[in-house]
Amino acid sequence: MAGFKLTYATMYNPPEELHTQFDQSIQKLKANLGKEYAMIIDGKEVYADEKFDDRTPIDTNVVLAVMQKGTEKHADMAMAAARKAYFGWSHTPWQERIALLRKAADLIDERLTYLGAVMSMEVGKNRMEAMGDVAETADLIRYSCDMMEQNNGFVIPMGKDPLPNHDVTNVSVLRPYGVWLVVSPFNFPFALTGGPAGAALAAGNTVVLKPATDTPFIVRLLADCFVDAGLPAGVVNFVTGPGRTIGAALVNSPEVDGVTFTGSYDVGMKMFRDYANGKFVRPMVLELGGKNPAIVTKNANLDDAAQGIVRSAFGLQGQKCSAASRVYIQEEVYDELVGKLKDLTEKLSVGDPTDRKIFMGPVMNKSSYEDFQNFNKELAAAGKFLTGGSVLTDGDLGKGYFCAPTFVLDVPYTHRLWKEEMFLPITTIGKFKTLEQALDMANDVDYGLTAGVYGSDADVEYFFDRIEAGVTYSNRPQGATTGAWPGFQPFGGWKGSGSSGKNAGGHHYVQLYLHEQIRTSVKPK
Repeated sequence: MAGFKLTYATMYNPPEELHTQFDQSIQKLKANLGKEYAMIIDGKEVYADEKFDDRTPIDTNVVLAVMQKGTEKHADMAMAAARKAYFGWSHTPWQERIALLRKAADLIDERLTYLGAVMSMEVGKNRMEAMGDVAETADLIRYSCDMMEQNNGFVIPMGKDPLPNHDVTNVSVLRPYGVWLVVSPFNFPFALTGGPAGAALAAGNTVVLKPATDTPFIVRLLADCFVDAGLPAGVVNFVTGPGRTIGAALVNSPEVDGVTFTGSYDVGMKMFRDYANGKFVRPMVLELGGKNPAIVTKNANLDDAAQGIVRSAFGLQGQKCSAASRVYIQEEVYDELVGKLKDLTEKLSVGDPTDRKIFMGPVMNKSSYEDFQNFNKELAAAGKFLTGGSVLTDGDLGKGYFCAPTFVLDVPYTHRLWKEEMFLPITTIGKFKTLEQALDMANDVDYGLTAGVYGSDADVEYFFDRIEAGVTYSNRPQGATTGAWPGFQPFGGWKGSGSSGKNAGGHHYVQLYLHEQIRTSVKPK
């Protein structure tokens, strides 16, 4: 596949070879379903007394893997292993650390289609989005390595004190914190585990990985990439089980020096408050969702706008924190664009996401499936459906959690669902008179993750200056609010969407996993 670089922007026209390899990987996976997978603690496979089935949302009768229901004991074991390994890893020269991490990234690339197949079946992503998640992970790891290299390990000479008869040197050194916990979500289980873990490891921390209960299998395969690359025992530990038990024990452990959590605002804020009960302040990197607006002015290319909005509203069934969940259209072009959105959405294919013809797969779990139905009952009483509004149960769709892509019109701007994240294939559409009015509504939420605009150069300039979001796009048919990539569009949010102000896959991210030490040396001349 020479000359092709898979990203979320290029995934719509991949070489045929990629599809062929994916089909082969799906057959390999389906021939090996239902195997049991252990946790990894201190370089050893560890089994728990209780297990749980990891089932695909495509067909809930199918068991992908049998995973371990870890306990507080396993949390303590993982933390102890990471602590034991910390001194050796942190004192490994950064050049050697990033060499091992780049090897792990290469292994991810080599295993791309198989990992994508697992992702598609476990998460419900269509094949291209699934492989995109995998490819992004390798690039996130490489980008943190690149930042360590470009900054020479973050060792920086400072000014020399002007003391007579003395030579005084001052050096700023960024050093790792210690043991870092990564708690990852179900929607991007590879990238949002591997990206933070790669940064933490490049910086010299050891890590404990705790995936979402819905997506442990793919994260186990990520842990295998780190282990197979040669990272020493205890540097990467992988545990599974319920958040209320093993998850809580990990966050509350006195051995934790830093946490990265990606998930809902409510869960993240509770974790943030609980974590603050420790004996001193420790870093916590949070990415907590979004309520992302797409604004279309009368000066927009409406075909580009329609395509970008539909892709961002319904890619991964709207289960992206960056999904376009609100659309504001200037009244002069409202009717025309609404017609285009309806036409495009009705052409979307919903079904088994491993099939190359399918754009939308199932939502993640029964809870999401029920939420979809409940939100739509509420919206039906407030507005009217342009598309969708119901679950899909015909034929094989009845075996999984399939929902129709849903646009809703005429919902009053006072309605709560203009401001609350639904995390489903539901997007509200409204009108505006002026761009100033649209931006006031776009900013009037607790979130500030992504946002997009379609319009003239002047519209775009005004939008960029006024919008309160960490990732912003203009006139982008590949996705109105989605599709960030390391080294191109670093990903992170403002306000209730993020805690650090530094975006993953950007110049300033790996430094979040380091703290500063100033070294002053005084010698007589």
